[in-house]
Amino acid sequence: MNSQIRRLGIGLIALFVALFLQLNWLQVVDADNLNNHAGNTRAVVRDFARPRGVIQTSDGVVLALSTPTDDDFERQRSYPEGSLFAHLTGYFSFTYGTEGVERTYNDALSGRDQKFSLDRLGDVLLEKEHTANVTLTVSKALQQVAAEALGDRKGAVVALEPRTGAVLAMADFPSYDPNPLSGHNQNAVRDDWNDLNADPERPLLSRAYRERYFPGSVFKVVTAATGLATGTATVDQPVYPFVSEIDLPQTEQPLRNFGGSTCGGPLPEALRVSCNTSFAQLGLDLGAQNLESGSQAFGFTKVPPIDLPFAAASTFPPTALLARDKPALAKSAIGQQDVAATPLQMALVAAGIANDGVVMTPHVMGEIRDSEGRVVETYEPEPWTTAVPADVANTTRDMMVGVVEGGTGVLAQIPGVAVAGKTGTAQTGRDTSHVWFIAFAPADDPKVAVAVVLQDQPNVNEATGGTLAAPIAKAVIEAALGAP
Repeated sequence: MNSQIRRLGIGLIALFVALFLQLNWLQVVDADNLNNHAGNTRAVVRDFARPRGVIQTSDGVVLALSTPTDDDFERQRSYPEGSLFAHLTGYFSFTYGTEGVERTYNDALSGRDQKFSLDRLGDVLLEKEHTANVTLTVSKALQQVAAEALGDRKGAVVALEPRTGAVLAMADFPSYDPNPLSGHNQNAVRDDWNDLNADPERPLLSRAYRERYFPGSVFKVVTAATGLATGTATVDQPVYPFVSEIDLPQTEQPLRNFGGSTCGGPLPEALRVSCNTSFAQLGLDLGAQNLESGSQAFGFTKVPPIDLPFAAASTFPPTALLARDKPALAKSAIGQQDVAATPLQMALVAAGIANDGVVMTPHVMGEIRDSEGRVVETYEPEPWTTAVPADVANTTRDMMVGVVEGGTGVLAQIPGVAVAGKTGTAQTGRDTSHVWFIAFAPADDPKVAVAVVLQDQPNVNEATGGTLAAPIAKAVIEAALGAP
């Protein structure tokens, strides 16, 4: 009898151990597979109901938080700043999932990331949550300045710290309010989603890092730097002829300066007045391979490794195409033809020149803290690509200073601060153009690099980038530098 009881006891203990091990396997080892399974609808409800970390700016303004509610979802995700940061924070929606920082750092915010827990098994048994809070590199103060300067004109503003790649501001217009998408009334959520997607202005689209535009003359910075780096041009030679148009191979259609103006001279002068004929000739002199390689060195044709989802790669025509199409080569050198860039990419171009030719990896996450307030992750700056040697970057910087001091970018001047910049206008229709301005300052010790694009502006000329876009960049630079 005793042996039977003993065997039964051993069997029960073995069964208990097996169940315990299986429970631990499911809850600890295989938890992520179960949680992330597409068919696990309970996981969606659970994530929506569980605590979720805060997203905040570098100056401590809360951008996203979860508060308790009395309904089945238990918590409501809200965005106190509404549309101002929508394309950065994104949304956390029961119906439409996640977007923006909410998507990139979902594991940290939701507590799925195991590195935020030192005792995973103990946390499971005690039902402890280990959500984390994400602090961005963007400040509310600078974001507000960028958004107000942009106003209600379609376009975007991107400001970066050249030495680290930190995004200091990223403003889009139009934008949207993420709060309705995170609501609990699913009929209302779907109605809002449908309205946003039906809007011809496409407010859900981030123009800062997902939309590509013809860059026009701001691309001349890339062409100029490539010309210097390859030895195709110097600050003295060649001296381009003073003409209003240039004949191109393989076509009877000449390439003209904007408005029929006459310009020429050495490279610094050509950049100062944004001379199309001079840069078209430089493009022909460089050749297709050099120009494509030069653009790629700045990041064109590559997806920028920013910690935001679905960033768009900027485009440049391949050598095989441009080598047999000389008119396309000349037009590509001035940012036309099939060249297209995101505002983020052009901000990276400016930042690369500012940072001695090294383009840093762009990022919006500054640090992540666990639920106890301990810093568990801090972004460490990393180079993305070396665009040009430092001496070439410095020469290009000096030429860009000339653009602001006495060229097409004079409206970006800031008393007591040397600003390096470049204007751009890219015709998109009979009477409309995208207008650009890229800049960094102070030129001798850069703290901020900026790109501004205004989409489909009417009645423009070559100077319009300096008239419309440069004042926006100036406002952002002044705010970033703390100018009175």
